[in-house]
Amino acid sequence: MKTLVVLFGSLLVCLMVQAQPKTKPNVAQPNAARPNAARPNIVLIMADDMGYSDLGCYGSEIPTPNLDKLARQGVRFTQFYNTARCCPTRASLMTGLFQHQAGIGHMTKEPANRIDYDYGVYGYRGEINRNCVTLAEVLKSAGYHTYMAGKWHLGHATPDLRPRQRGFDRFYGLLAGASSYLDPIQLRGIWIDDAPVERVTQPFYTTDAFTDNAVTYLTEQKDKDPFFLYLAFTSPHWPLHALEKDIAQFRGKYRQGWDSLREQRFRKQVKEGIVSEKWGLSARPEIYPAWAGQDTAKQRDMDYRMAVYAAQISRMDQNIGKLVDYLKKSGKLDNTLLVFLSDNGACQEGGILGGGQPTDINDPAKGGTISYGAVWANASNTPLKGFKHVSYEGGIATPLIIHYPKGMTGQKGRISNAPGYLIDIMPTFIEASGATYPAEAKGQKIHPLEGKSLLPVLTKGTRQQHEYMYWEHENMRAIRTGNWKAVGVIGKPWELYNLEIDRTEQHNVAGEHSELLKKLDEQWNTWANSHYVFPKGNMKADFSKEWNFFKTTD
Repeated sequence: MKTLVVLFGSLLVCLMVQAQPKTKPNVAQPNAARPNAARPNIVLIMADDMGYSDLGCYGSEIPTPNLDKLARQGVRFTQFYNTARCCPTRASLMTGLFQHQAGIGHMTKEPANRIDYDYGVYGYRGEINRNCVTLAEVLKSAGYHTYMAGKWHLGHATPDLRPRQRGFDRFYGLLAGASSYLDPIQLRGIWIDDAPVERVTQPFYTTDAFTDNAVTYLTEQKDKDPFFLYLAFTSPHWPLHALEKDIAQFRGKYRQGWDSLREQRFRKQVKEGIVSEKWGLSARPEIYPAWAGQDTAKQRDMDYRMAVYAAQISRMDQNIGKLVDYLKKSGKLDNTLLVFLSDNGACQEGGILGGGQPTDINDPAKGGTISYGAVWANASNTPLKGFKHVSYEGGIATPLIIHYPKGMTGQKGRISNAPGYLIDIMPTFIEASGATYPAEAKGQKIHPLEGKSLLPVLTKGTRQQHEYMYWEHENMRAIRTGNWKAVGVIGKPWELYNLEIDRTEQHNVAGEHSELLKKLDEQWNTWANSHYVFPKGNMKADFSKEWNFFKTTD
């Protein structure tokens, strides 16, 4: 009898195992291969340090007619998220994983870094690992040509970490995180494929050069196979470098100041349907001065800084127009899946009123944090709270535009409130291309995907949502379920916000929902412990300076 019970129990276990789903929830499934003619070209464009409201179609006064046109013919997402920082975002974007799974939980280590960002644990090695595959590697395996122009920033201390070794057929751009726009050879340098460029022909501007080389790669392709282009601009990341003819459009236009600009952008966002008027503007941080309190000389300096920043965005938009014009004239635009987003919220680095001296602006030899200031970054993120580095909405929310004429049904110019984030890009491209996401590559096991394709939003107007969404960077954490978002510093009490009525995160209701917070805390810790967020190795940096703006005032 005991033997029969054991046998029956074993049989029952086997039947239960067979009945289980073959994959985890949220894991994207590969499609069967599709004929070449049906597969779209894929263009992924990323801005660098651009705020939530910096495009015309997201509330800005900066003219961005080319991106605005793509938005009018495609879909704008209002609740899409990044990781709050440049290289963790790129790690997640390129691999379809959380950045810690890819090895870049904090920053990348580079030969010139004064800080070694390898903290000795899996999630914080400072370079993408081999337990992930890049978008280029996945799409290349499906017969796509793969091209990249722009900023890599995923590690390059050794040759096997560079773009060509991670799936790109051609590469022109910057391996590091920032450089001079006007003469990058002086600061960090430019690479073509596997070799550094010794000199650039003047006049030179990186935004133009990245686009020109990207278009060249497309024109040199003679067959009709689909292509994947990753165009990663450094614009509008510091240093403040722009072409004089672009700056001239904006000088004097920011003498109204940052307080008035925030109000102006907010009104436009409400009219466009990007934000809800009931949220109101997030409060100006108490340590940030009012525009009216600046003397004439400082107002002139700050007007110029914002003018250069606006010129950087304008030039990026002009170059996107150049690329789209090529795609249209070559008959490829209709069957091109084009995605545009930013790597994090606006950048407050360099100081409240900007980094560097006014004379450093537009100096080709000057790099460093020559910036427009946290006061202007606060305007760039209108109406949201927070900036680059932190997990408030202003740090992690990005504009997202998807333009895909052949793959879209229904009304053009739609605004989608469907939440999503970076891990959803890889599944989107897999579904569109028919590529297969591997379980192993180069003898290494590959982490399974956890994202969900965005394509149903283009065809059905909605999609199955993530039950939970997670963030961590520099010891600041966040978790979202439905419209509830908990956010805060690890080791300190959570804050809780209802994003439906308070996306500007002004009313912390943690004290009213203790049971919900307990559940979210448990869920976030379960995720963190299973996704290499803990342990954090020998990371001993003090990030408190990034959170000084928490104290705010009207």
